[in-house]
Amino acid sequence: MEPSVIGIDVAKDSLDVFLINGSQQAYKQFANDLGGFRHLLAWLKHNRADRVHACLEATGQYSDGVAAYLYEQGLAVSVINPARIKAYGRSKLQRNKTDKADAELIARFCTEQNPALWTPPTTCFKELQALVRRLDDLQINLTQEQNRLQSGTQSETVIAGLKTHIAFLEEQIEQVQRAIQSHINQCPELKQQQELLISIPGVGKLTAAKLLGEINHITQFEDARQLAAYAGLTPKNFFSGSSVRKKSILTKTGNANLRKLLYMPAISAKRWNPIIKAFCERLLASGHSPMQVIAAAMRKLLHLAYGILKSGRPFDPNYLVNVQAFS
Repeated sequence: MEPSVIGIDVAKDSLDVFLINGSQQAYKQFANDLGGFRHLLAWLKHNRADRVHACLEATGQYSDGVAAYLYEQGLAVSVINPARIKAYGRSKLQRNKTDKADAELIARFCTEQNPALWTPPTTCFKELQALVRRLDDLQINLTQEQNRLQSGTQSETVIAGLKTHIAFLEEQIEQVQRAIQSHINQCPELKQQQELLISIPGVGKLTAAKLLGEINHITQFEDARQLAAYAGLTPKNFFSGSSVRKKSILTKTGNANLRKLLYMPAISAKRWNPIIKAFCERLLASGHSPMQVIAAAMRKLLHLAYGILKSGRPFDPNYLVNVQAFS
C-alpha cells in the first residue's frame, strides 16, 4: 500500500495542507504553532492517513517547527528547495497561485519525485547557525550606523549617539565572534570541519564558521552542483537558436546568506588561491565579465569546500578539481 502524502504550504502564521490518500483528497488550514501541529495530526488520523510522507518547502524558521514536530511523531519528512517546487510547477503549467494550489503542487511533487528524507539538524549546528546569523545582523547594523555617521549630520547630539551605538555594536560583534569560536571548539565535528576549510587559501576561521552555519551537513547534498544550486550560484543561460545569446546570470534562487558570505572570500581566493586564480584568469581571457568571474569564483570556492568536507582531506593545490564553471 502506497503511503499517504501531504503537501504543506508554510506561511508565518499558517499551514495549508493538502492530503493525497489513495483516491481520497482533502485540504485544510492549520495554525503554524504547536496547537496547529496537534490538530494536523488529529486531522490525518480522522482521514485514516497511515504511513504519511510530509513534504514542505525550506522556508527557514517558519518551516523548522512543523518539520521537527512531524519528524518526532514518526512521519517521513522531506524539506524541499523552493526552486525545485517552482520548476515542477512550471513543468505542470500551473496557473493558479493560491495557498491551496501551492499545497497541492507540493503534495503531487512528493508523490511523483519521492524526495530524500530530512533529519533535524544537530544541537551544535542550530546553535552555530543562530550565532553566525546574529553576527550578520550586528554587522549590518554597524554598517548602517557608520554610514549615518558619515552622512554629514551636524547635530552633536546625533553624532554622540551614533558613536556610542557604534562602540556598543563593535563590542557585541567581538563577543559573538568569540562565542562562535568557543562553540566550535566544544563540538569536535565542527572543529574538524573548520580546520579542513581553513586549509583553503582565501578561507579564514570566521568564514569557515559562517559556511558551517549555513550548511547543515554535507551529506545532504549528492554532489557539489547540488550544493551550488542550494546557494543560488548556478548560472542561468539564455541561448536559443543562432541569434539569442544573452549573458549568463546567477539564478539567485537559494540560500542568500550562503551566497553573500562567499563574496569577499572569493575576491581573496581569486588572488591567493592557485586553483581559483588560474581558473579566473582563463575565464577573463575567454571574455567573461568581471562580475561573472567573481560569481564563478564563489561557485568554485563552494565546490572546493564540498570536496574537502566530503573527503575529509585538506586542500591540495596540486590536486586538479574537475569542475565546469559554465556548463
